[in-house]
Amino acid sequence: MQTTIRIIGIDPGLRRTGWGIIETLGNSLRFVASGTVTSDGEMDLASRLCQLHDGLAEVVHGYQPHEAAVEQTFVNKDATATLKLGQARGIAMLVPARAGLRVAEYAPNAVKKAVIGVGHGEKQQIHMMLKVLMPKAEFKGNDAADALAIAICHAHNRQTVTSRLAALAG
Repeated sequence: MQTTIRIIGIDPGLRRTGWGIIETLGNSLRFVASGTVTSDGEMDLASRLCQLHDGLAEVVHGYQPHEAAVEQTFVNKDATATLKLGQARGIAMLVPARAGLRVAEYAPNAVKKAVIGVGHGEKQQIHMMLKVLMPKAEFKGNDAADALAIAICHAHNRQTVTSRLAALAG
């Protein structure tokens, strides 16, 4: 018997952290919700990280996902910006982990490959495929769309992992 699994995808960022929640049952995907948690750029770094933490914690508590997926940080030429993004990513991983969820990580090109079929593509291609895969999906902005794509990537990859484990056990 198959069970519906609720997945939260998180696209970390210090200004805006996107989140998207889907449900998967077998091969079917269903949109649940999406949005963005923002931090106040006028505040100090610690306060901004608290804002991200509290906002994500509210989403996780409210939607009760079973699993989480977070996009891996790419290395930026600006070391300070990369470090700040890494700290926001730490919050994006900490919140679901503290809620007892398994947290998977995916490289940006793996997310694109899972959603649009190739590892390199434009944001508009992702938006279009999200609407194809989940016609009822609603997202405002790239951060929420990316988070939904991360959740879809995890849904596809978790099936592969589950199949491999079943084959090894069988």
